[in-house]
This record gives sequence, structure tokens and C-alpha cells, in this order.
Amino acid sequence: MAVYTDVSFEDLERFLAAYAIGSALSFKGIAEGVENSNYFLKTERGVFVLTLYEKRVRAGDLPFFLGLMEHLSARRIPCPLPVRGKDGALFGTLCGRPAAVLTFLNGVSLSEPEPAHCAAAGAALAAIHDAGRDFAQTRPNALGPASWSELAKRIGSRADEIEPGLARLIAQGLDGLSFPELPSGLIHADLFADNVLFAGGEISGVIDFYFACTDAFAYDLAVLLNAWCFDAEGNFDLARGKNLFAGYGTHRALTEAETAAMPMLARGAALRFLLTRLYDLLHHDMRALVRPKDPREFARRLRFHLGVRDASEYGL
Repeated sequence: MAVYTDVSFEDLERFLAAYAIGSALSFKGIAEGVENSNYFLKTERGVFVLTLYEKRVRAGDLPFFLGLMEHLSARRIPCPLPVRGKDGALFGTLCGRPAAVLTFLNGVSLSEPEPAHCAAAGAALAAIHDAGRDFAQTRPNALGPASWSELAKRIGSRADEIEPGLARLIAQGLDGLSFPELPSGLIHADLFADNVLFAGGEISGVIDFYFACTDAFAYDLAVLLNAWCFDAEGNFDLARGKNLFAGYGTHRALTEAETAAMPMLARGAALRFLLTRLYDLLHHDMRALVRPKDPREFARRLRFHLGVRDASEYGL
């Protein structure tokens, strides 16, 4: 989340007239993340998040993203619920951008999750996979394996501007990278710790579904492994890994093929975030209130995964 587009009070009032949520009482930007412009909105009838969609989020994908959140919310997944306009529309236009109003979720994200938090995150991801099985819409993974070679070419030798040797590491990550056919369906694809809210030790919300797509469940789990199971120094935490997989297993058992593929999937997931973070840093929009995330974190993760030979090294 961030603020790329300034919204005046007059523009806000005109936009809110299409919703039955009353007039604005408080309105301020949320300076987190890198994808959209987000505002905390308090009205006469509740507390919401107003999102203006920018950069990678296309208006044509919004029926999928917002419809998915409605679908998951109806199945008791604690995620933001889009507020429909008086005409039933899921989103409108504000300051020339597609924009939506969503319910606000209480809770805090964790910078250093404990093993128990990893177990809860694993269970939440499996619950999302299960709840999404009857979601009618599909969406290809625009940032899946098919896109990585081209993205690496676009970055090229400029990767070494961020850290010497990164271009070579990316080439090593791509070398021989191939995923088998695995059970697939709706995945979150970006379930980092800052996208999970906790309250009273329990998960109170899962947010940011704007990378959600149709892909392998185990790849989504590999993203989760990369996001939750490394400490602040970049070292893999085996206890976190064991708890994450145990939590996932309470809802869905992995197949033998998924388990065997985990080292390759984890390597691919690390490469995906290394590439996209590198690209964002090299093409940073100076208007944004936040700096892009550090790609070097995922360089360290990728180096670790390149040395893994068996899923048992992750705690499986």
C-alpha cells in the first residue's frame, strides 16, 4: 500500500455519493507497500479502506480480485469485503483511477513471526485453497515461471548495480528451473507476514489479494515458506518451517509429487520476488511515499534454496 494519487475532499465526497456509507469523517493516506494508493476512511457508518488501483493492477482484473474477496468472506475467510455501490457495482472511478471501498480489518502484522504464527499462516493458506475450489473465475499467474526469463532479460546486468554478482545468481536460479504438473486452483500468491493480521494471538485478517491467480497450491506454499521461515539475518528457521507445513497439513495433505517438488518450487518463489523487487527498485516511482522492498533479502534465500536437495531440509 502507498499513495501515488492525491484525492481532494471534493473528489472524495462526489465518489462517496455512490455508496450508502455516509459522509467522510476522517481520511488519510496509508504509506505501506508499493502497488496501489490506499486511504484510511472513517465515515458516519463505519471504518473502511479506499483503494485506487495503479501500476500492475488492471481494471479488467478487478472483477476477479474483488469477486474473490466476496467469495472468501462468504466462506468465513477473514478478508476485506468490498462494499458495493448503490447500483451494485464492485468499484467505481476516482481521480481517473479505478477505485473500491473495502471493510477495514483490525489487527497487526508481525515483523518476526514465531513458529506458532507460522503454523497459523499455513492453516490459513490451506483454508484459502479449500474455500477457493468453487470460485468460478480463473486468472493466469501473470508473474509465474513463464515471465521470469523475460523479466531477467529486462533487468540484465543492472542487477549488479544493487549487489555485485546478482546477475550471475539470477542465471543460476533460472538454469534448469522446471515445475511439474501439480494440483492447482485459486492461490493468494503473495501471503507475506505484512498481509496477515493478528489479534489476541489469532489471525484476524488476510489482506492484499491483488496477485491472486490460478496456479499450483504447492507453489503458493513455497511463497509462504520464503516469506515466513527466514529470520532477520536471512537464515532459514527449521522450527518455523516445520510449523508452517504442519499448519497447512491440518487442512490439506500434500501429495508425494508436491513434497518432492518443494526445493524447486521454493527456489522459483525466491527468484520471482528477487526479480520483481529488483525491477521495482531500478524503476522506482519517486512520487511514492515508500521505498521499494530490498531485493537482496531474496538473493540470500535463493542462495539457500540452490543448496537444498531434499524437502526434509525445510521441515517436511
